[in-house]
Parts: sequence; C-alpha cells; structure tokens
Amino acid sequence: MDYTRIITIEPDKRGGNPCIRCLRITVSDVLDNLASGISVDEILADFPDLTAVDIRACLAFAADRERKMKSSR
Repeated sequence: MDYTRIITIEPDKRGGNPCIRCLRITVSDVLDNLASGISVDEILADFPDLTAVDIRACLAFAADRERKMKSSR
C-alpha cells in the first residue's frame, strides 16, 4: 500500500508526528487503539473522519518504519 498520500507530517501539527490526511489524528493514536484491542469498527466509530483505508495506511507506515529501522542497524 502506498501510504504516502494518506500519512502526512507537518512540523507545526501534533509536534511533527505522523498524522492521517492532515487531520489531528496521529498514526500513534490509531496504533495504540489497535494494540489495546479496540476493533477497526470501534475506531471508525470513535473517529468518524477516518476510513478503513486510513487504518491500513497506519499499519503500512509502521511496517515500513520497522523495515527501515532494521536495515539501518
């Protein structure tokens, strides 16, 4: 998945943390919810501006970041 059109980083928004589509919802917000056992449907209900594609983009972003960390060791 090409998450680059969905995940945005703006230095003046949310401390420069990766956000979803220039919203104030961070990738961390989504990943923390998923890690807590909150379902995709519950996340979508809590954050009506999000889509299932946004959540998959967060996962793809995190996976890509992990791959990049591994290769830089």
